Amino acid sequence: MTLASRRPDEPVGQASVPSFSVTAPSTVQAASPAAAAPPAPPPDRRSFTRAFADLRSGFAQRELWTHLGWQDIKQRYRRSVLGPLWITLSMGITALGLGLLYSQLFGSPISTFLPYITTGFIVWNFMLGCITEGTETFIANEGLIKHLPAPLSVYVLRTVWRQMIMFAHNLVIYFIMLAVFWGGITKSGYVITEGGVPQPGLNWSALLAIPGFALIALNAGWVVLLFGIISTRFRDIPQVINSLINLLFFMTPIVWSTDILKKKFESSAAWREYIAELNPLYHFIQIVRAPLIGNEQSWHHWVVVGGFAVVGWTLALVVMRNYRSRVSYWV
Repeated sequence: MTLASRRPDEPVGQASVPSFSVTAPSTVQAASPAAAAPPAPPPDRRSFTRAFADLRSGFAQRELWTHLGWQDIKQRYRRSVLGPLWITLSMGITALGLGLLYSQLFGSPISTFLPYITTGFIVWNFMLGCITEGTETFIANEGLIKHLPAPLSVYVLRTVWRQMIMFAHNLVIYFIMLAVFWGGITKSGYVITEGGVPQPGLNWSALLAIPGFALIALNAGWVVLLFGIISTRFRDIPQVINSLINLLFFMTPIVWSTDILKKKFESSAAWREYIAELNPLYHFIQIVRAPLIGNEQSWHHWVVVGGFAVVGWTLALVVMRNYRSRVSYWV
């Protein structure tokens, strides 16, 4: 600015500021619409998606739960001379003792009644182990649940797999019994008790025991999962179940057959047969025991067990959906 252009009232030496304003360019770029959108909320902990993902992840880690199941058997019989053969020996002694006793009480031929009791005991022990040890599944695995980032279904599969190993050991007794009493249970028209229903005898239909056991194992999965979660929250459940086990055993046709009801009450036994039919454990045992010893098979047993599988897994998934994330805090 020159002196000529300076206003008279403006002091000399003072810098003048132009009347126009300068706008500095902004260094902050406008946010894109995608960046401005709020982040997606995390998936709900209570969702069937997480429940199914847990099951898929558990099955995928088969090396883990199969190894843990084998280790349970080895640890139980560590430094034992017979090792896991104690499972077979104890089962054989129990079946032989009760078979000899009840065959005399009911007037039944030992050649057919002992195989009936033996196979019933083998299947019953598998179900009993899944029920009683299933209630302790998550409680017994407290340390692993808190320190090992594994799906809950791993511990369920570990329990079922351990019981399957014990079931395989007990099958040795079945094959021994089969060799001893082959003539008795392969004869067409044989009876379990005197005056009972004639049975077709052992034949190739014995292979139906394989899908029958697979169906029982499928039910064992939801039993262990459901009872395991409930027992983790309510610690009285294992004691209640253990108290009812003996009652359930004697109410289930294991050491007695339904023929005894007909023989005892004759024409008035119709309504008493529902004592067995209304017991779901009877249907579970029968889909495996009947083909193994050549008994007459009824498909309504399969329908009942299959129905329990559908209803049981539905209920177990609902419980798992709601309380899966709380198990680690309850143990």
